Amino acid sequence: MELFDMIASRGHEQAVFCHDPVTGLRAIVAIHDTTLGPALGGTRMWTYDDDGAALEDALRLARGMTYKSAAAGLNLGGGKAVIIGNSKTDKDEMLFRSYGRFIQGLAGRYITAEDVGTSVQDMEWVRMETDFVVGISRSLGGSGDPSPFTALGVCQGIRAALKWQTGSDDLAGKTVSVQGVGHVGYHLVKQVTRAGGRVVVADIDADNLRRVSNDFDGVEVVDPSTIYDVDCDIYAPCALGAVINDDTLPRLKCSIVAGSANNVLAEDRHGSALAERGVLYAPDYVVNAGGLMNVANELEGYNTDRATQQVQGIYDITTEIFQIARDEGIPTAQAADALAERRIAAVARVKATHVPTPLNRRRR
Repeated sequence: MELFDMIASRGHEQAVFCHDPVTGLRAIVAIHDTTLGPALGGTRMWTYDDDGAALEDALRLARGMTYKSAAAGLNLGGGKAVIIGNSKTDKDEMLFRSYGRFIQGLAGRYITAEDVGTSVQDMEWVRMETDFVVGISRSLGGSGDPSPFTALGVCQGIRAALKWQTGSDDLAGKTVSVQGVGHVGYHLVKQVTRAGGRVVVADIDADNLRRVSNDFDGVEVVDPSTIYDVDCDIYAPCALGAVINDDTLPRLKCSIVAGSANNVLAEDRHGSALAERGVLYAPDYVVNAGGLMNVANELEGYNTDRATQQVQGIYDITTEIFQIARDEGIPTAQAADALAERRIAAVARVKATHVPTPLNRRRR
């Protein structure tokens, strides 16, 4: 597929290629839709097979951020960036400062944050060169690690699903199987155990398993290959995407799927397949939006209580999606898309009203 065809096929507005031979920076910024506001999304650092794969990842992730922001009720568009490189060996201050200058050059159309392969420290280097970065440490006025807020949002989505399905959102006595207990999965285990739930976990990282087993009583560890076979109330994928697929679907023994992983469904049709099996799916980009809500609060001047209250609202958003799905007879994943698309369309109609720009701003 030609470059512009790739960008246009999913409605993207812009793709920016950033290259600095001095620092070795090779990055791509993808901006999907800015109807609701400036595009906000993290920067991923990854070793891609080729430049085409990096562009495809940036475009795919940027589109997902548009829908996540819209469904979350934020006045933000969708964007994402990727830095091509090994996050364990290729990082240094000058690389991220160079990257920050490219972000500054976009004049606020894109606001970045940490993502896979990048950290709060990396964003603080970026911040040395641009105003358009969030996810920095609390000592600098930021929000710090977003993982607890992402986990809180997932837990709220789980509670909403339980309420919808059983009439009660009480986690006490429920079994939750958590696939992946890294940053977000760890905090989800904390939330569930504190609420009296039973937790079964799996992870390919022995250190993650050791930490969660030491910190929380009664956690059962299973082999990663058998997590789909666990008899549970809720299956919470918090690691890889595409885990709901033709191979895993027949093995699931849960009534709810709700987790922090992105792109949980391998294909759209798997959302319908879950519904046909009587499994309630809480769409991933809805329930995992807590981290985004948290860092977005930095744009207003960060306040923990306000961020927490906003993330708790994921309960109501998830319930609204279930209601749309029921009323319109569509899978919950389609209902989430519908909610996001309708909000974007509504705001676009409002913005069709011309607002004069002062002459002094036009000259800038």
